[in-house]
Amino acid sequence: MRIITAELSLYPLRADYLLKIEGFIRTVRGAPGLEIEVNQLSTQIRGEIGAVMRAVHGALEASFADGMPEVLVAKFLNADLPIGETPRVD
Repeated sequence: MRIITAELSLYPLRADYLLKIEGFIRTVRGAPGLEIEVNQLSTQIRGEIGAVMRAVHGALEASFADGMPEVLVAKFLNADLPIGETPRVD
């Protein structure tokens, strides 16, 4: 089983952007088998590659359903990186 780590930032180009972001996060959180951490800038996800990709696909498909413009910025790391922690820089 390959564990990956992802970081997602959704930018709906509309006035009610916060509702769209919250809906996206709710959809991702509903996916089984993932560790999820949300902060002010992004949503971090860690889990098996298939589960992460299914969660992102489902959330994006639901979010894009209304046809309004939005941007998803995603970073995927093929490693089991701890999420929700601030790295220490010496």
